[in-house]
Amino acid sequence: MTTIMTFLFNFNLMQHKSLKILGLMSGTSMDGLDLALCEFNSENGKISFDLICFKTIEYETVWKERLQNVFEATAEQYFKLHSLYGEFIAESVSGFLRVNNQSADYIASHGHTVFHRPESGFSTQIGCGATIAAKTGISTICDFRSLDTSLKGQGAPLVPIGDRDLFHQYQSCLNIGGIANISFTKEKKTSAFDICIANMALNYLTETIGKAFDDNGKMASNGTIDETLLKVLLHLNTHNQSIGREWFEGNFMPHLNKSELSIEDKLATSAEYTAIKISSCLKENDLNSVLVTGGGAYNTHLVNRIKLHYNGKIEIPNDEIIQFKEAIIFAYLGYLRVNEETNTLSSVTNANRDSVGGCVYLGKTN
Repeated sequence: MTTIMTFLFNFNLMQHKSLKILGLMSGTSMDGLDLALCEFNSENGKISFDLICFKTIEYETVWKERLQNVFEATAEQYFKLHSLYGEFIAESVSGFLRVNNQSADYIASHGHTVFHRPESGFSTQIGCGATIAAKTGISTICDFRSLDTSLKGQGAPLVPIGDRDLFHQYQSCLNIGGIANISFTKEKKTSAFDICIANMALNYLTETIGKAFDDNGKMASNGTIDETLLKVLLHLNTHNQSIGREWFEGNFMPHLNKSELSIEDKLATSAEYTAIKISSCLKENDLNSVLVTGGGAYNTHLVNRIKLHYNGKIEIPNDEIIQFKEAIIFAYLGYLRVNEETNTLSSVTNANRDSVGGCVYLGKTN
């Protein structure tokens, strides 16, 4: 059954007034591939946005292992997997559109981040856009980060322009995924940054005992916060950094591995770390309310710990927005790219200038 959700926001008249774009997102927590089909329409200088249908395709064990182990691949193995993952995405897209009896004008695919090294001038996402376009016959926008990193930016975060334009009714937007990140606009300036490690640590710990995640944070709630480990984690420097898996594996994971605490105690301590970092960020930036999305919004224990440290209003939306906000926004980034409008803000990436990021591979042509 098709679900339609409509949002309105002001915008200049677009060259392509009406487009259906399928946004795709695979996050650092590796839950699966998120798909969100959105239709954008322009009339009298305003854009309407409909979320038509959506789905998360959970990764089977083989794909989790491939994505986890790609860091150790040879160049040849990497590019083979780049193509294979593009095929996986294409098959997922084709099946999704067929089941929902829908079509798309464009696919906007973030891909799955493998190497995020903006200090070296690159950020690499696996999932070949050319393969997706060839297999689906749908023009595909991908590689959203490379232009920004070439402009000396961090290549991230990209979501804030969507937060600003599509979710402006909220003072700030917090996404708790593998990484917790935030965006907000004050005095017409949009700011956004990664706050800290979140589900990446929690899922890593539960996976060591064969569980994909800590359901509602029940295991963490049964653990005891270790003040010594907590102090060490809180002293790790995350200020003005774009945090990725490399940072987690090099800076955070070693402290978890050398600790002899129980899994429950490690989960409780990691959740407390995330809650303190998030609440401190909200208070430091005088943010009195926040929209919370991402998988962490379902972690009752984590949300309760944030509430313990933060007195502002925490707003948790419906499931569609919690789960698919990032995929929706990548559809929006694709819409901006097709219309050659700015979709990457230098105010949040620290690049030399705003830019229109994304490579376009054409699908079927007349």
